[in-house]
Amino acid sequence: MTGMSGTGKSSALAELGRRGYRVVDTDDPGWREYREDVQSADEVRRGEWLWVEERMTQLLDSDVGRSLFVQGCVRNQSKFYDRFDAVVLLSAPADVILDRIARRTTNSYGKTPVERAMILDDLVRVEPLLRESCTHELDASRPLDEVVADLIAIAWRPTRSAIDSAE
Repeated sequence: MTGMSGTGKSSALAELGRRGYRVVDTDDPGWREYREDVQSADEVRRGEWLWVEERMTQLLDSDVGRSLFVQGCVRNQSKFYDRFDAVVLLSAPADVILDRIARRTTNSYGKTPVERAMILDDLVRVEPLLRESCTHELDASRPLDEVVADLIAIAWRPTRSAIDSAE
């Protein structure tokens, strides 16, 4: 599951975990690392988060026969798309995202003007790339229970066509 900050990835993942599914939030410590861009000339783009590839490989190699839901949004995630049965983009309008970020208490990201500018920039630059490579897109402005029900349904009948055609 991927998408911009504020689309509800962590909330959906937490609910899936509460329902007994195997979940990994790659925003948690140890799953990603920050790489600074020493050449960056603007305040918005100073570096990027990347998955720790060795750890992700170990996770995906440890197939225990149960559905695994992984959430994150980093540049190198596409290296692992062939290991997933489905890649689901959660999307929502900018006003919904900014409102959620302003109200959330579990994550401080997006509270500053620079971070909000980064999120809006990502909506324009990054979300279309995610849309091109995902197998499913869900309107995450809907109630959480509906989004989670759709994620569970996708896990039961995933499709590889969009991923396969992107390779």
